[in-house]
Amino acid sequence: MKNSLQIKRLVGIASLAAVVIVLQLIATYLPFTKLFGGTISITLALIPIVVGAILYGPAGGAILGAVMGVMVIVDPSTLGVFMPHNPAATIILCLLKSSAAGAVAGLLFRVLYKKNFIVAVILAAISVPIINTTLFTIGAVLFFSDIYGAQGFSAFGVIIGLIWVNFLIEMAVNSILSPAVLHIVRVASRNYNIGCTFDIEEDEVLEEAKEEI
Repeated sequence: MKNSLQIKRLVGIASLAAVVIVLQLIATYLPFTKLFGGTISITLALIPIVVGAILYGPAGGAILGAVMGVMVIVDPSTLGVFMPHNPAATIILCLLKSSAAGAVAGLLFRVLYKKNFIVAVILAAISVPIINTTLFTIGAVLFFSDIYGAQGFSAFGVIIGLIWVNFLIEMAVNSILSPAVLHIVRVASRNYNIGCTFDIEEDEVLEEAKEEI
């Protein structure tokens, strides 16, 4: 029984990882996802990370975040700008920021869902872009600020500004899609045995969420 549950969780996480990869590839290579001359990309890859963190806990969120981190590492802009400058810091930062975001989302949901399921889902959804962008900004300041040193502080300030514009877009997308995430989690956890890590039979919070919706 335990092995069957573990297999279902692995299949669920693997399926969401495939979604992360596809969405990140779309954000990287399709022109309609680019803003401001390609300096900002709109990605929906954070959404399956949120779903995985909720369904499979902090570990599931961290794994999906790591998958996104790998996709960011092999992104042409990362390979062209950051990797030649500091390969170790680039790899660590790309893996850490999204993995930590997924883990924190899973932890927030785990702590809050018995008190208020809807609030737990929303906070998990918005925590991912916050953690992801904050850690990336800190890493950029610590390890990569000298890339733009020859161009002066203003150039680096513009880069940081663009990072946070991207954050605002990701935050808006996650906030708008939070009801969709809520619906996906509710339907998947109640109607399918997908190995989620919270007990939907003993807790009545999902029924309460359904009534509130």
